[in-house]
Amino acid sequence: MTTRYGYLGPRGTFCEMALHAWLTSPTHLGSEASGPDLEQVPCSSVALALTALRAGDLDAAMVPIENSVEGGVSATLDALSVGESLVIIGEVLVPVTFVLGARPGVTLADVRAVGTHSHAWAQVRGWMDAHLPEAVYVPTLSTAAAGAGLDPTAAEGAPYQAFVGAPVAASNHGLEVLAADIGDNPGAVTRFVLVARPGRTAPPTGSDKTSVVLFQRDDHPGGLLELLEQFATRGVNMTRLESRPTGDAMGSYCFTIDFEGHVADERVGETLMGLQRVCAQVRFLGSYPRADGTPTPPRTGTAEADFLRAREWLGALRGGGTV
Repeated sequence: MTTRYGYLGPRGTFCEMALHAWLTSPTHLGSEASGPDLEQVPCSSVALALTALRAGDLDAAMVPIENSVEGGVSATLDALSVGESLVIIGEVLVPVTFVLGARPGVTLADVRAVGTHSHAWAQVRGWMDAHLPEAVYVPTLSTAAAGAGLDPTAAEGAPYQAFVGAPVAASNHGLEVLAADIGDNPGAVTRFVLVARPGRTAPPTGSDKTSVVLFQRDDHPGGLLELLEQFATRGVNMTRLESRPTGDAMGSYCFTIDFEGHVADERVGETLMGLQRVCAQVRFLGSYPRADGTPTPPRTGTAEADFLRAREWLGALRGGGTV
């Protein structure tokens, strides 16, 4: 059977680069997921990619979730927070390098408007202010879509003369690079996640992350602290915390959190149980290997053996023994 991977398209996006990196990694080369019966399906938006995944039209989808400059990708966070449950099964980090591309013959002086994705525009504002201060920003669904709009074969003319995107997008559409490496942050990285329908969770590797969405029962003083204490008291380190509006009412928020560890770890299991007690809903988004491979050793008192000893001690007390 064909394995179908969706990604935020069209061709030439950083998301396609992330999917390629995932499929060609040593972990997946030689597996059934990297064989000839594999199809890569570009989707015009994150929401459409995840909708197709939920409907069974895709087996997995690669989507952006976080940028080192702009933070979380709201379209992905919101789509994972509602609807039929999906889980993250892996992550990929992609260094982001932007170019300014245009049709052959167009010069920098000809550029009055620039098309790109909002996250890309936020990362080149400094360069734009310095070199094209009068240029108008035109939002597009993706950086590659902006490049496709300038393709000489495009049926309609784009409302901009240049685009910001990956070098491969300029190459794919026969465009010239007017300026390279225009990002304001040379070390910028975007984190992508591979999302699938729920199934068996892969075993822990010792270098794992877990992601959840937390919904409070009500808004009250110390409510966020109550959630954070579940992590702190068990020595679990959070790597990302963001609030997102639920859409129910003004001031109604949920919290999307990534943290170190695996659901099979004792400290993570107890953290999740604590959250389940104090939250209206805990949406589990999966445990998966970290892209950077950084080990996540437990702090003193929070190792597996520490939790097991504490449980045995309590069991002895409940059994009438003395310890």
